[in-house]
Amino acid sequence: MIANLSEELVAALRASGAGELEVIDPATARVYLIVDGALHREALDALRREQDRDAIAQGLAELEGGLGISTEEARRQTKQRLTARRR
Repeated sequence: MIANLSEELVAALRASGAGELEVIDPATARVYLIVDGALHREALDALRREQDRDAIAQGLAELEGGLGISTEEARRQTKQRLTARRR
């Protein structure tokens, strides 16, 4: 869903000069941040890349620590699980 900003919010966003604006929902007191959509998507992409790198590093550390299984074993377990689901 996309909602239009009120003129008051547009004016506040422009006046902030920072390209972001904190707003408060008076009913819940929750604070929201209005930011440029492209900047938000770029930040989420960067976060996902960082999480991916961390997960890969963790996996490599586990593998080097002897906690991993071979590709053949992983395939065997996957095939076994898929076969069990069909029953």
